[in-house]
Amino acid sequence: MTSVNINRATASSLDPRALKATSIKTTVDPSSEQEPAALHITATSSNPRMFTLPWERPLATWPRDLLANLPRGISRHVVRFVHVGDDVYAMKEITQRVAEREYELLRKLKKLELPTVNPIAVVTGRHTREGEPLEAMLVTQHLKFSLPYRALFARNLRPDTAERLIDALAVLLVRLHLAGFYWGDVSLSNVLFLRDADAFSAFLVDAETGDLHPSLTDGQREYDIDLARTNIIGELMDLDSGNLLAGEVDEVGVGNRLVDRYHSLWSALTDVDSFDPDEMWKIERRVNRLNDLGFDVDELEMKTEEDGNRVLVRPRVVDAGYASRKLLRLTGLDVQENQARRLLNDLDAYRASTWRQGEDLEIVATDWMREVFEPTVRMIPPEYRSQIEPAQFFHEVLTHRWLMAEKAGHDVPMAEAVQSYISESLPEYRLDSEDMKTINEEADAGVVDDEMNWQGAHARAGQGEQAGRDWTDKDANGHEAGGQDTTDSGVTDQTNAEGQTRADTQTDRDRAGGEVPSQPAFEDMNGGRSSLRSVYAPGSLDAAADQDDQDDAVWASS
Repeated sequence: MTSVNINRATASSLDPRALKATSIKTTVDPSSEQEPAALHITATSSNPRMFTLPWERPLATWPRDLLANLPRGISRHVVRFVHVGDDVYAMKEITQRVAEREYELLRKLKKLELPTVNPIAVVTGRHTREGEPLEAMLVTQHLKFSLPYRALFARNLRPDTAERLIDALAVLLVRLHLAGFYWGDVSLSNVLFLRDADAFSAFLVDAETGDLHPSLTDGQREYDIDLARTNIIGELMDLDSGNLLAGEVDEVGVGNRLVDRYHSLWSALTDVDSFDPDEMWKIERRVNRLNDLGFDVDELEMKTEEDGNRVLVRPRVVDAGYASRKLLRLTGLDVQENQARRLLNDLDAYRASTWRQGEDLEIVATDWMREVFEPTVRMIPPEYRSQIEPAQFFHEVLTHRWLMAEKAGHDVPMAEAVQSYISESLPEYRLDSEDMKTINEEADAGVVDDEMNWQGAHARAGQGEQAGRDWTDKDANGHEAGGQDTTDSGVTDQTNAEGQTRADTQTDRDRAGGEVPSQPAFEDMNGGRSSLRSVYAPGSLDAAADQDDQDDAVWASS
């Protein structure tokens, strides 16, 4: 059984920020846990509207006026996006044990400043008005401007989109591994993507199968990488079968790219350099290389060999966000790393064009914000302000302006470039209503396609499905509920005969640094092992169904 908390022997070695992240502590023994007799909410938010939500109703039957119309990814759990005052939260119905465990892990990762969705609450002790128990709820914050990968491919994107997503996932995986987080379920489905200039940034969504350690063994890291490669190839094949993938994309090649990019970045961040004592300039070169990759070096370990003829240098504390932290310090703008690089480059160009190289950069940055950045982003049409980040808008306007100037043979005023970009390019950000409908239909059809694993659990859930349908006929006051969608109202967190969830039955492979399986496998409900490759049958809309809840927060509604 997978351990669902941090081992006491290693807890003292963890970052203190993670140890003090939350009051929720899941136990190793599930039999010691009891369902609260009454509603119990542990939350990071003081939003009073949290307590007025219809917790006594199955999530699939919540009133339409509470729901946000956002594209959802395939999931074996019921997931809805809910308006809570001025906020939008993602609600996921799962068992109490899994909800508390995932909330605890997300809180720890957030305290370590890693790119994940923000956990808001875990809600347990839910019961219907008749006293029947309901599953617990994990609540996370809507990640504004982000999209799951299937929604991204529903739009007209560049042919290299798959490779750019893989590059973002490689950076995320390296950052998580450096922090000691073993994922156990790496895939495009369990990630949200934000545009980051000409690239993407990736955010972890589903931590259900993960574990946090002081550090990872090579076996743990390599298993995560091999699993990611297998899952990604299957997901891309599924996209190709739905004609959502450019014809020239090599699915296996893209999967291999993740492995190569991961190892290249891991090597750059962790390898030991060796050089002569009179080559100390190579230390600065190493640091500059890491800065170019978007990482700050807070500590370097330097030592000489016993004979004193060689100097060994290795980064010890490395943080992502070199450019974004610099821009934040200068302007107060909190943006993605590649966006920050582009904005800093424009700031440097502004400084040179105004002949102010001798002035303090902080003063120049204040003027650049007032004269260049703010007037530009104020021109974003109201209907697009929830669909594109200001920094991304500014970056794309700069690119559009350069193309216009190259075509015209002379410089183009910024205002003219903005108007041209708004009319010619910005409409591409709108997600077609038919695409939105297709995406959500696929999400509601998220049934695991391995009958050997889940047939018994689905049979046991049959009675719950009927109950869910009954709920949709009436609201809390007995009135008609207005045709609430019930496609997945009967979806439950599947359990085996011993009451263990899928997260409980997944084995801690290579937790002790053992051999990495040549082909990742998972355990079925009877303890058997099946290849993950068999899960991803090309052409199946359910191919990624056991990648849980990639859509905790997605495209903001306009």
